[in-house]
Amino acid sequence: MNYIKKIIKNETVFCISFILAVFSAFIIRPDKAYLGYTDYKTIALLFCLMIIVAGFQYYGVFKMTAQFLIRKTGSIKSLSAVMVLICFFSSMLITNDVALITFVPFTLFIFQSAGSVNQVIRLVVLETIAANLGSMATPIGNPQNLYLYSTAKLTAAEFLMAVLPYAGLSLIMLILALFMGKYDSRDMITENHERFGLNLGKNEQTESNFVRGSLIRIIFLFALLILCIMVVLQVITYIPVLIIVMISILIINRRLYLSVDYFLLFTFICFFIFIGNMKRIPEVTELLVSLVSGRELFVGILTSQVISNVPAAILLSGFSKDFSALITGVNIGGLGTLIASMASLISFKFFAAQYKDRKGEYLKSFTLWNIIFLIALILEAVIIRTLQ
Repeated sequence: MNYIKKIIKNETVFCISFILAVFSAFIIRPDKAYLGYTDYKTIALLFCLMIIVAGFQYYGVFKMTAQFLIRKTGSIKSLSAVMVLICFFSSMLITNDVALITFVPFTLFIFQSAGSVNQVIRLVVLETIAANLGSMATPIGNPQNLYLYSTAKLTAAEFLMAVLPYAGLSLIMLILALFMGKYDSRDMITENHERFGLNLGKNEQTESNFVRGSLIRIIFLFALLILCIMVVLQVITYIPVLIIVMISILIINRRLYLSVDYFLLFTFICFFIFIGNMKRIPEVTELLVSLVSGRELFVGILTSQVISNVPAAILLSGFSKDFSALITGVNIGGLGTLIASMASLISFKFFAAQYKDRKGEYLKSFTLWNIIFLIALILEAVIIRTLQ
């Protein structure tokens, strides 16, 4: 019973998707058509990407990258810029979730004994926004992009037109937000590294052991990542790549199988079942198509605020005709409420664990900055659509 309560608390979106799938199964009884509901390519790619990125994380690739960049910074201001920008750009490849799981705890660790809490709140909020918006720029940056890019069979040009203008403005706004911040110029990282809990000197023995023990595995993981990208670009089919990845991970490190977010995969499957069943009810299909068609941008943004952007993308895709607008909508829709993007909850949980009595301040700052970015990107979307 406690395990079930834990699942309900930690995997709310999965539970909702499961209930919807079961409910729809009572309306449309299970038959052979169910086998055609699921986009198996998306599920396979998500699995492969999650387990490959888990490998990079396990072997310390992201942490070593962050430590290298921090060695090059000289002040809190430059360190803050590095942490936000690394979340923005790394999320394009390792997804927004993984970027935040990797770098937010690292940020909290660095600033735990330095700077004010308000400064830490602002930095973690900007990192969260950076990861959510940076991930929109590539088909593999987040699950909704991967799914919609695959399902809609968009060309690379169509996809980039739908996301790059907004990713570009997001980057400019993040840089402006970083420059607007107030920093104590006396806090020089290179001079006060002990205060930040950092050992910025090179530990040659550790790095040597890292190279000997992990370099070959990391190279192999990069090769697997390239295969996955080739599947996304429709250069090769997904089944051989899935088999290669599964066998390779068994050889490299079978413990990585435990790092996969299987609840996310089952959430996709449940939504596929629900949407597949709803599409077999003509009255429901006609109603939803009439509500969504031509309004994909704003419906995507609004729906994401309530159920988050990944399930919103899956749900609305079954009744949409303009996938470019839908991609834009659910990506921009990751801003706003705390649940608009499930990745945002990751940052909040990490911060709340360190500063239990400052959760209200974090939520205020999070909401304010998200509204600022959301309004700016909506205005940009309106202007672009007006000019088209």
